[in-house]
Amino acid sequence: MTQAPEISTARLRTMRSRLLAWYLEHRRDLPWRRSRDPFAIWISESMLQQTRVETVIPYYERFLERFPDVETLADSDIEEVYGLWAGLGYYSRARNLHAAAKMVVEQYGGRLPDQVEDLRRLKGVGRYTAGALASIAFDREEPLVDGNVIRVLTRWLGWRSDVSQKKVVDALWEIAGRLVLGPQPGDLNQALMELGATVCTPRSPRCSECPIGRSCQGRKEGDVESIPRKPRKQRVRAVRGVAAWIERKGRVLMVRREEGGLLGGMWELPGGTIEE
Repeated sequence: MTQAPEISTARLRTMRSRLLAWYLEHRRDLPWRRSRDPFAIWISESMLQQTRVETVIPYYERFLERFPDVETLADSDIEEVYGLWAGLGYYSRARNLHAAAKMVVEQYGGRLPDQVEDLRRLKGVGRYTAGALASIAFDREEPLVDGNVIRVLTRWLGWRSDVSQKKVVDALWEIAGRLVLGPQPGDLNQALMELGATVCTPRSPRCSECPIGRSCQGRKEGDVESIPRKPRKQRVRAVRGVAAWIERKGRVLMVRREEGGLLGGMWELPGGTIEE
């Protein structure tokens, strides 16, 4: 079934109230949740993409200590930004943050815009990040959908369509858009993500602790771990390469990778891949 199951407004309202009540009682105490500063929330959302919370916390704290506001970040050298990001991975996020900070200063007077349409004009800010910032930082009724939200919604609905399909993801965005309408939209979005991260986990979900477990179709069917349905992952392709260490008077030759590709803009030893 590729079409989303029908959901009544009353059912969504019940789900919404239970999620909020659960979140206010069980949410984790994370540093970015103690701040209402849109810049700090932006930094956290950028770092949390495809990265575990435990890994992000020390990077987040060091980053804000050095760059407490968007102007400081915009005026900084990209190499210093890379230095503070080193070890966090996905370095395009750091490069995009730096470029977007310059856009905020030049086009928005140093104030992060509060509308999704304007946020999405910023370098590296996609649909998810724009929704997160608009709802969490500015209390806008804007949805967000990430891996955790996809898992929670598809299990609750008992929806077994392939979540790699665009029409399925678009339908989940529409459902999330209906669910977020009402008070505390930022808390509601965080509740969905928190539930997926701590209770409705990919393996061994703690269904007995779930605030919406009684109305979860996947739980009723008894095989919640089989949802969401995804295509099989492709095998990782091994690549062989060679690098040269060229040293002169204590200095080592390095080259910068081209922008836009894998690890774009980063420094490396000269070399390349070995063809078959």
